[in-house]
Amino acid sequence: MQLSRKRIFATAAELIEAGGAEAISMQRLATELGCGLIPLYSHVPSRSALLDGVADDVMSGVAWTSPPDGSCQDQVRALVRAFRQVAAAHPRCAMLALSRRGIPASLARPAETALAALREAGVSEPESVRIVRAFAAYLLGLLAWEVGLAPGLTDDDGTARRSYPAEFPRLAELHSDLRASDIDGDLEFGVELFARAITARVS
Repeated sequence: MQLSRKRIFATAAELIEAGGAEAISMQRLATELGCGLIPLYSHVPSRSALLDGVADDVMSGVAWTSPPDGSCQDQVRALVRAFRQVAAAHPRCAMLALSRRGIPASLARPAETALAALREAGVSEPESVRIVRAFAAYLLGLLAWEVGLAPGLTDDDGTARRSYPAEFPRLAELHSDLRASDIDGDLEFGVELFARAITARVS
């Protein structure tokens, strides 16, 4: 099969989803593609460029449209939900996109719109940047939890702790809820918290 940047990024994305970005190397990718390093480097000059390309390629699937006449909060909701649709299929690649230095080209327009909407709503420029960063950190944390990279309140084998010391009655009472995995529900809940916080900030 002919080597192309599209095929390279698609194969790299599969490797990242299987083992994380730290597990991928140019040599391993070349082996997976059935080509040598020289042809691979002729398309992608470095591992860093490869990761940037994968992040941008995957995030280009975010089908986001600013709601007509929508409030700042409505635009934030639409952006996060569009991001989630892609992240549900590619959680590790979405983590990669959020953790790269700078903003992937495919996310530049939504980020620009979010910053402009916040500014128009009366949020100062420094606070607008902080809100966008907080959103990114929140999304990154949810994705890390989804792929098992964030700590949870379970034993190493994934079973619930059957007992807690007496000084932790709330943990004992709520351990089932704490262990429950509902990424989409948590995302919606978090989005609404952010939306209300923005409203309170500009009112």
